[in-house]
Order: sequence, then C-alpha cells, then structure tokens
Amino acid sequence: MDNTTATSAAPTTSTACTKDQLKLLNPGKLTIGTDKPAYEPWFKDDDPSNGQGFESAVAFAVAGELGFDRSEVQWSTVKFDSAFAPGEKQFDFDVNQVSITPDRSKAVDFSKGYYTVKQAVVAVEGGKYAAAKSLAELKDAKIGVQVGTTSLDAVKNVIKPADDPNVYNEQIDVVNALKNKQVDAVVVDLPTAFYVTAAQVDKSKIVGQFGSTGGTPEEFGLVMEKGSALKPCVDKAVDALKSKGELAKIEEQWLGSAAGAPELK
Repeated sequence: MDNTTATSAAPTTSTACTKDQLKLLNPGKLTIGTDKPAYEPWFKDDDPSNGQGFESAVAFAVAGELGFDRSEVQWSTVKFDSAFAPGEKQFDFDVNQVSITPDRSKAVDFSKGYYTVKQAVVAVEGGKYAAAKSLAELKDAKIGVQVGTTSLDAVKNVIKPADDPNVYNEQIDVVNALKNKQVDAVVVDLPTAFYVTAAQVDKSKIVGQFGSTGGTPEEFGLVMEKGSALKPCVDKAVDALKSKGELAKIEEQWLGSAAGAPELK
C-alpha cells in the first residue's frame, strides 16, 4: 500500500463523517428503524430506545461512533419486509436481524456485518442431550435439521454425528419432530433458536451455540436506502466497534450465556 496516498486521503474521510456533515433524514437527529413488537434478546421490554438487548445496544454503539448521544437518537417503526424493499426510507438505518443477501442488496445498501449468525442446538428440557456442554457429547444424538440450510452443513461438518441427521423440508417440520420426540435435538440458527424456545416448543431450551465452518457465513447488516451517503460512515463505525472488541462484548452480554445460549466447544 502507498502510504502517502493513505495519509493524504485520511483527513477528508474523517471530516465527512463528523456529525454536522452527515446527510440525515431529520437534521441533528439519527433516525433508526426497527419492527414492532421488538423481541428479546434483540430488544428488551419491546422498547428499542432503552439501549438494552443486542440490537438496541449495537444501534446506540454505532450512533455513539457517529457522534450522537442518546437524546439525539429517535426510533421509527418499520415492518421487517419493508425495511429492505426498494424505495425511499423513513430511517437513516434500520436494525432488525436482516441478513445480507445479494438479492436484497439490489434494493438497499447494507453496512458491513455487525453479527455473524451462529448455529444453535435446541432440545427439550430433561432430554438425554439437554445438558450437553460440548459438541462431542452430541455425537450419538439423533438430530433434526432443515434441508438446504447452513444448519445442515454445520451438523455434517462440525457436529459430525454418528448417525445421519433427520432432514426435513420445512422449519415447522423440524420443530414438530422435536415436539414429537422423533429426534433428540434440532440444529437451527441462533435467531431461530430463540424463537423456537420462546414461542414454538414448550419446555425447550437452547443447549448451546457454535460457529459454522466453511461456506460464506450469514451476517446481519444495518439497512440503508440504496445509494445512501451514510454508508461509508456507518461502515467505519461498525469496523471501529469490531476492532475495539465492543461488538463481541455486546454479543456476549445479550446473546451469550446470560441469554441462555452458552458456547459449545
């Protein structure tokens, strides 16, 4: 890399990202969109503005990097699907567990990923594998998983169970297999696991979470209007939070053992 260009270019980028230089929906305020209800553990008490829950904490951390204090952030209710539909947006950026995909990127701009989706093992409380503390302990489990998902790859490449997993066409079939005790445990991505345990299967629990290997990891990005002038500054904020270890800290606090999803090694 040519150092001279890097140093001479740096000041212009830093000025462009000062608060008074940012092109905002409402001058002096950072408008952040998310859906209602705002579910745990992404938000807490259905109140995105309290700074609690993973995505509320991330949003305020990004706002802080951009130079906004809490009183200068306002929240806007935006349905999940309309966040990444084409057209003008009523937010500066939206945070709502939106996975970055090539298809969606045609209609909106995404920030760099602020969360890499982990996989999770869900079992019914009191089941044979409900207390497993490591991936090795799941070797003999009968595992249910959905076809064509990163979860299936993770079962085959990371857990490597002795028996082939039971593979289902739909997520609801995976859930029913767990309910009907046709499998000992299921593997879904962590966001889905929180939903399964909260709303779909009584007395189920997240045994633990683990990272997938291989393939392109699924990441959540902050959503902006296509061609948003904010994108370089939001990217810079996400990078800064990553390199300071701040994002990892927020993830551990809200999506880790405290949220009932310990790491399985």
